[in-house]
Amino acid sequence: MKIFRFFRKIIIIFIAISLFFVCLFRFIDPPGTMLMLEQKMGNFDKKQQRTWRDFNDISDNIKIAVIAAEDQNFANHFGFDLRAIEQAITHNENNQTIRGASTITQQVAKNLFLWPSRSFVRKAFEFWFTLWIELFWSKQRTLEIYLNSVEWGEGIFGIQAASHHYFHTSANNLTLDEACLLAAILPNPRNLSPVNPNENIRNKANWIKKQIQNLDKNTYLKEINDD
Repeated sequence: MKIFRFFRKIIIIFIAISLFFVCLFRFIDPPGTMLMLEQKMGNFDKKQQRTWRDFNDISDNIKIAVIAAEDQNFANHFGFDLRAIEQAITHNENNQTIRGASTITQQVAKNLFLWPSRSFVRKAFEFWFTLWIELFWSKQRTLEIYLNSVEWGEGIFGIQAASHHYFHTSANNLTLDEACLLAAILPNPRNLSPVNPNENIRNKANWIKKQIQNLDKNTYLKEINDD
């Protein structure tokens, strides 16, 4: 019985702490992410670039580009895209390459709260945090934190740092072409470059641009803003 009570306390504490931070970051900008902390612990002297930009100070081009590239049903799902998961399972069963199906919300949950590894345990925690993020945050807030937290290169976190590093501009001045190139490197940002793109990256950037046309940028982003 003592063991049972001990684990019950641990579960209650975990629930309370996780809900506290999810609610806190609904209003307070996160100072960093677990990925940033993990990299810093591995090399304390390693320089990290990150400057927070509010949602309205970020170009609509990069907002719609990452949605087109990463999660086209972002405005409509409740944290999980079941159709994308089904397509990924089918693809992975029939191909040597692995396709993921994580939504933007899931990526925020992973980057902000969890350790960067692949395991069923981490996926379970990711599921937990994704549900609460969808419940307490607006879509606009989720996208804002995603754009300010995602890694865009070795030690480069957030869209302001990426814009400055690669294109010597601010996040609110990104062109559509620049935004599509930045979105195209997200699967492997440490080994790919938007300023020296290989053929695959150029092709993906062009594909993203076509997807943006299909999504209707203004209508899609208005739906997120009204959430």
